[in-house]
Amino acid sequence: MKSYPSKRNYKRTLARLKIFLCKLHGSSVYQPRFSYKQILFSYIGSFLGIAALAYLSIKTNYPLIAGPFGATAVLLFAVPESPLAQPRNVLGGNIIGAIVGLILLHLFGSQPWVMALAVATAIKVMQLTRTLHPPGGAVALVGVMSHAKWDFLFTPVLAGSIIMLFCTLAFNNLIPERRYPKHWL
Repeated sequence: MKSYPSKRNYKRTLARLKIFLCKLHGSSVYQPRFSYKQILFSYIGSFLGIAALAYLSIKTNYPLIAGPFGATAVLLFAVPESPLAQPRNVLGGNIIGAIVGLILLHLFGSQPWVMALAVATAIKVMQLTRTLHPPGGAVALVGVMSHAKWDFLFTPVLAGSIIMLFCTLAFNNLIPERRYPKHWL
């Protein structure tokens, strides 16, 4: 005869699950809230920005898109008021990440410790220059991982960053409630 859990055990398990979920829900107090309108604008803007990079890459035969631009799109279109999403940070952070990654790649190769050193050094230099942009760390990592050449600095990093900024300027400033950038430098 098959035994089934008693109703009492079932209720106890549900009560524990409810307590656990309530504790998780408490952390949502610290998370940003977005209106449905903001979510829609972020969705459309990020789609248009990444699509512009992808289509321009195909049409020009220049690699204008890289993985870190997905993270840049999150900042530019979901939280354009963030200090980390301002033009100085986008351009400076991505360029610093590329330069650091390329220098370390050409000096030491692409071993795992060089990947770690590239990200850590890029973060340090971005902090020192007040150009912190989280995707800049990813740019440094991608540069080392992909054994990038020096043209990586210009395409996709510089050109892609500029295109993303133009898309952000055009899109966010068409929306009455949004103004981008908050500051240029």
